[in-house]
Amino acid sequence: MAGKPGKLITVAGIDGAGKSTLAASLHSALKDSTEHTILVGKHTTEVPMSADLSQYVDDVNAVVYRRKPGVGAACGNHYWLFALAAWYTLQDQLIIKPALQAGVHVILDNAHHKILARYAVSPDVPTDLARQLFAHLTTPDLILFLHITADEALRRRNGDFSALEAGRTGSTGEAFISYQTHVTEELRRQATDATWASMDVTRKDADAVLTETLALLSECLDIRIP
Repeated sequence: MAGKPGKLITVAGIDGAGKSTLAASLHSALKDSTEHTILVGKHTTEVPMSADLSQYVDDVNAVVYRRKPGVGAACGNHYWLFALAAWYTLQDQLIIKPALQAGVHVILDNAHHKILARYAVSPDVPTDLARQLFAHLTTPDLILFLHITADEALRRRNGDFSALEAGRTGSTGEAFISYQTHVTEELRRQATDATWASMDVTRKDADAVLTETLALLSECLDIRIP
């Protein structure tokens, strides 16, 4: 792959859609086929060849994702929007872009598209503001949109979800379903872009979803896995 940039493949969907499962299995499949690939998730903080930058990225990750539970709501939606924008900017600048430039494919789990969808549902923050804060991030070559009903997502989670995953609207399953349904609608609005590939995964197991994904990689990106 010398001289040829890598491809950025992101996985999008609501909570419980199976994003992390697909991202991990896709990463393994590409590695097994000798494709140069890294998996980047919300806790990926290692910056190659720089212990100082790795530590800094980890410190920011701790602020955004490893805070005490009671902190989140008190800080407010605007604070978390800017904090998330800072986090995604660091990860994009220090981890994703250098990998792509080196010819390494990047599988991105927990991309910012779900964040945009959540903020579009929130009445407190202008949707255009959220879009502007993430507009500079590297454009994916392919966005795999795992479509699943909110009811099925709740079932997969065994009824276990956080307050954030219900939009802080309540602690019942109905609250989760209602909120995630609205988030799905917002993701569908984003999915009109040509780089999105929608996959209905409601009644499919992990192996079937991976098989469909590998076919999409061959068709859309000319990445063929034997």
